[in-house]
Amino acid sequence: MAKISLSHRKWIRWLPEEASEPTTTLVLTSPEKRFVDLRVFKPPKGNDEIEDILPLARLDWAIGGHSESESRNATDGTVYTHSKWHHWVSSRVPNSEVEGVADEGDMVVQQDGTVLEKGSMVNPETGTVGDYEEVWFDEAAVGTTGKVKCIVLALQDDRHKERGMVIRAGQWCQAVLRTGDHVTLERWKWSDPSSSESGNNSSGWHRQVRIGDGFVPCGAAIEGSDAGRLKPGGEVTFKEQIWKVVELNEFVS
Repeated sequence: MAKISLSHRKWIRWLPEEASEPTTTLVLTSPEKRFVDLRVFKPPKGNDEIEDILPLARLDWAIGGHSESESRNATDGTVYTHSKWHHWVSSRVPNSEVEGVADEGDMVVQQDGTVLEKGSMVNPETGTVGDYEEVWFDEAAVGTTGKVKCIVLALQDDRHKERGMVIRAGQWCQAVLRTGDHVTLERWKWSDPSSSESGNNSSGWHRQVRIGDGFVPCGAAIEGSDAGRLKPGGEVTFKEQIWKVVELNEFVS
C-alpha cells in the first residue's frame, strides 16, 4: 500500500510570468489517494501578527477529492508521472457541480529532489485556462505518538447541501467543508519543542488556520486516532452532521 504524502508548494508560475508564491499551500494525500489541498494567501507585507482565524479574503482555494497517477515516457526517454486530481468538494464550485471537475499535470523529479509540475488550469486572475508550472517539495511524515497515523473523514449530506473532508496525516491535519455557498477550512500542525523550527513553547497540536464558521472535526480526527477511538467504517457526529471514517492507516516511523 502506498504511504501518505505531505507536499508543500514552493512556487507557481503562470506562463510567461515570473515564478512567485503568494500562498502557503499544503496538500495531504492518503494511501488510498484521497487529498485535501489548502491554499491560503500569505498576510500582507508588514503584518507580522500571528493569526489563526482569517477572513475569507485570505482563501485562494480549498479542495478535497481523490487523485490518480501513472508513469509515462517522454519522446526523449525521460520518465515522468501524469497525475489527475478529481475534485469532490471545492471552495470555487458548488457541490452540485463539482463532480467531473479535475486538474491534470505532468510531474518530473528535479535533481534537488523537488518536483516540477506542468499543466493547464483556470487562472483565477483571468478566468481563462492557462499554462502553469509549480514546484513542490515533500515533508517526511512524523509519528506524534509513536506510529505515523493517517485518517480520512468524509461528510456528504445532499439535503443540507454539505460536503466535507478531513485528512490527518502524521503531524498535519487539514479540513474543508462546503455548506451551500459557505466554506470552512482548518489547518493544524503538531509541534515538538525539541525541534528548532517550532515557535511554540509546548508540544502538541496547534491550529494554524481557520476560515469560516462551520464545524469540521479536526479535533476528533487527531485525538480519536491517537486514542484508538476511531475505527474504519465508524462515524463522528455533530448535530445533524455524520462524518464517516473512510480510511484509517498506521505506519512505523
